[in-house]
Amino acid sequence: MIYSSATDWRASREKRVLLFGMSGLGKTHVSNLLRDSGGWFHYSVDYRIGTRYMGEFIADNFKREAMRVPFLRELLMTDSVYIASNITFDNLAPLSTYLGKPGNPERGGLLFAEYQLRQDQHREAEVRALLDTPRFIGRAHDIYGYDNFVCDSGGSICEVVDADNPADPVMTALSQNLLMVWIKGSDSHTDELIRRFDRAPKPMYYQPQFLLEAWTAYLADHDVTEAEVDPDAFVRWTYARALTHRQPRYAAMARWGLTVTAEEVALVRDAAGFTDLIAQALETRQTTA
Repeated sequence: MIYSSATDWRASREKRVLLFGMSGLGKTHVSNLLRDSGGWFHYSVDYRIGTRYMGEFIADNFKREAMRVPFLRELLMTDSVYIASNITFDNLAPLSTYLGKPGNPERGGLLFAEYQLRQDQHREAEVRALLDTPRFIGRAHDIYGYDNFVCDSGGSICEVVDADNPADPVMTALSQNLLMVWIKGSDSHTDELIRRFDRAPKPMYYQPQFLLEAWTAYLADHDVTEAEVDPDAFVRWTYARALTHRQPRYAAMARWGLTVTAEEVALVRDAAGFTDLIAQALETRQTTA
């Protein structure tokens, strides 16, 4: 790790961390808090994906839908209107909408082959956005004068790295430049995330083999064809399984850094509190090592 002890962390003038874990446990909240403190640069991996690497796919999808409307079609064909996504750190809906859900097109679903294509696009984009992190550390310092840097990763980071491989290029690049910090949720957090997702199912990225196995099992268990699948029902059915699938992958990533709990993160109120939390985690790791 780039910080050998709590003392080393506290004394460092360049505090650099990457937060990872399930979506909804506080990564973006803490990142916003640190950014608002005035001393931290906030790098959002999902924002980078949605703007730099998938922005054109997203905009083209909007245009494709607009072309179906005669009024908008005429305006687009004459360059009379401009269509683009308004993605922000706190509103990633354009990216989620593009990623979509597989199933019946009449219910807003995508053909599974198209869904797999968009999943592949997201995987490539996420890897590129993660590998951009060291460059943004330099940019944050050289252009804006930020010494402290927080990388707010997406919940799917564990699906695009192989943390059990000591030579994994993404994990290596990240761990050499940032302190990897897992925000670990409890069983009650998992239950609440499942309840929240059930109320408002959202598109998400899945590891390819897991997705194929889940899709095949869903079709068989529900005795339906691809065209009969309710997109929301499928992602609801898959979500809890995806969380279970991700837990050991997060745990493997944590061996490259530290683990803090979601309860501890919820108590952080300012940058000083975050510094204390990481120092405590470093002390605990040193004691138990």
